[in-house]
Amino acid sequence: MTPIRLALPAVMATAFLAMPAFAAEPLALKRVLLSTGGVGYFEYEAKVTGNETLDLAVPLDQVDDVMKSIVVYDDKGGIGEISLPGREPLAAAFREMPFGPEALSSPADLLNALRGAEVRVDGARDLAGRILSVVAETSKDKDGAQITRHRVSLMTTGGVRQFLLEEADGLQFADPALQAKLDSALAALARDSAKDRRTLAIRATGDGERTLRVGYVVAAPLWKTSYRLTLAADPKADKAGLQGWAVLENMSGTDWQGVDLTVVSGNPVTFRQALYQSYTVARPEVPVEVAGRVLPPVDERARRSVGVAGNLDMDGAAAGAPPPPAPAMRMMMAAPAAEAITADQLGSAPQQLAQVNAAESGETATQVTFRLPEPVTVAAGHSLLVPIVDREIPANRVDLYLPQTEPKHPLAAVDLKNDGQTGLPPGVLTLYERSADGAVNYVGDARLGALPTGETRLVSFAVDQKVTVDREDKRDDTLARARIVDGVIELTTTQRASVTYAVTGAAGEDRTVLLQTPRYEGWTLTAPDKEKVEIVAGQYRISQAVPAGKTETVTVTQEQPVSQSLDLADDADDQIAAWAEDRTLPAKVRQAMTELAGQLAVIRDREAEAERLEQRQTEIGEEQARLRENIGAVPKDSDLFQRYLAKLNDSESELEQVGTGLDKLRKAIDAARAQFRQSVRKLNV
Repeated sequence: MTPIRLALPAVMATAFLAMPAFAAEPLALKRVLLSTGGVGYFEYEAKVTGNETLDLAVPLDQVDDVMKSIVVYDDKGGIGEISLPGREPLAAAFREMPFGPEALSSPADLLNALRGAEVRVDGARDLAGRILSVVAETSKDKDGAQITRHRVSLMTTGGVRQFLLEEADGLQFADPALQAKLDSALAALARDSAKDRRTLAIRATGDGERTLRVGYVVAAPLWKTSYRLTLAADPKADKAGLQGWAVLENMSGTDWQGVDLTVVSGNPVTFRQALYQSYTVARPEVPVEVAGRVLPPVDERARRSVGVAGNLDMDGAAAGAPPPPAPAMRMMMAAPAAEAITADQLGSAPQQLAQVNAAESGETATQVTFRLPEPVTVAAGHSLLVPIVDREIPANRVDLYLPQTEPKHPLAAVDLKNDGQTGLPPGVLTLYERSADGAVNYVGDARLGALPTGETRLVSFAVDQKVTVDREDKRDDTLARARIVDGVIELTTTQRASVTYAVTGAAGEDRTVLLQTPRYEGWTLTAPDKEKVEIVAGQYRISQAVPAGKTETVTVTQEQPVSQSLDLADDADDQIAAWAEDRTLPAKVRQAMTELAGQLAVIRDREAEAERLEQRQTEIGEEQARLRENIGAVPKDSDLFQRYLAKLNDSESELEQVGTGLDKLRKAIDAARAQFRQSVRKLNV
């Protein structure tokens, strides 16, 4: 069986002829800058001569970031444009095609999709005509194996002719335009084979040989910092060895071969924008104006009907249709100056190597940079640890008492000071200690916060069980001032909160213990002396030297004045008697309270008598109701009737007497209350 031979697309033949003698040097990754903002800067370089176009492949999920941040540096030339396929290149390529991508799965599918197209067939007999049909035929060969062949029917000038597709030597489409579309479709399929990547075509314009640099910022794994602090054998030593390491991963999908690596610690503003997505602007729909129809009147003798005439009203909703697949996009860019990115951050200028094999550090207004002195190589998907700090740092050993963390013992800690030229990023810290014979022992882990130049940080790494702390809390209130102005008593009380710490030192070692105690908002520290106290994270921290085996006591006292005002005429009846007996009040205030308490006692006695009379009124009313019920139940000419009637008359007389006495008593109470208020308003003590 002779295989079919389709015509070589013309575009492929001309492409080989158009190729230059020397292809442009491909872009190579040269510099990587990783930021704690979760992004990375990647810079590529290539040598170009004259006008050239360079390709840069990027993952599909990074295209938005690349389009947002790509920058091109060509010191001796310019940038013509940057182009790349759209988000849905295959759909866009086949939108105007007379066939779909599935038609290119086999010659039979293609011919079946192009029925009616004119073709020329080479083989045992040459044929020319339009495709009428393609039918699959199944048969068996001489060995009994099942084979499938396709019979193609052509409409020729001489009628319908047939041939077997698998036996044809060649087949060409007579229409050059159709042949060109087929070439374009095949090229689109080839480009679409890398569905998760897009290739940017960067056109550089200029004269002579020069270096072209292309950089962009995309999402990258957060790099981390880890430290190692080695303490000296002497507890009184004021220096410790600090090593800092950057932990990073190459998750870019591309090997880093000899790249210039810089890590940056900071908190930059970063965001994404869907620049690779196509958008359409919603527009209002305007109704089509339709002229009103003219209808002749209906004859009056005929049945009346209602004709609908008038303008056609169409309401259009302005809604954005789903965006079509984006066509090939071109991004016009002006050639920026090479100084737009600093050499410290991009590593474009050679730097002097550090004395030790640690990164060279630098600091800007918002971030700290560490540039590695030697190029690094990291395979895709691999991690890397590189030193960024290796020096001695001022370090003093102390104990830190945090009652919420450990109520009985303080924490062993180290007070670190950054005396370097740049800040230190935050990270975890592993502590080691040298013994007298030089051996290194592990003593604990800690967390180091960001440490700017000139500042100090305290890192705790273990519980010091050789030192104990006993704590006693005490609160009390003391009257500081009392006076009466126009019947209003004003009291000022001093609230006092004290915490006493009894610190017992280690048996054979001196200690410096930092006591951290709560700081109450609005309260004033009265003990100890403020010069011995510092404020850290909203709390007081007091330093106390504790000799070996001794117990030192520290009392921290905070005070707050509290003022209270009460109107004695309305709000303080229940408290006046208590104040009259309160020895903490000034004598004049207490005497005034005694006089007012006497007036209140008279008023309350009268109020109690009024309550008794009101109760008697209620009892008489209930008794009269019972008598009236009994009177109605007995004969009027009986002795019992006369007896009940006499009792009712007596109770009525008593009710009148009680009512009269109650009225007089209420008036007396009102008068006494008015006299009390008048006395209160005149008080000024």
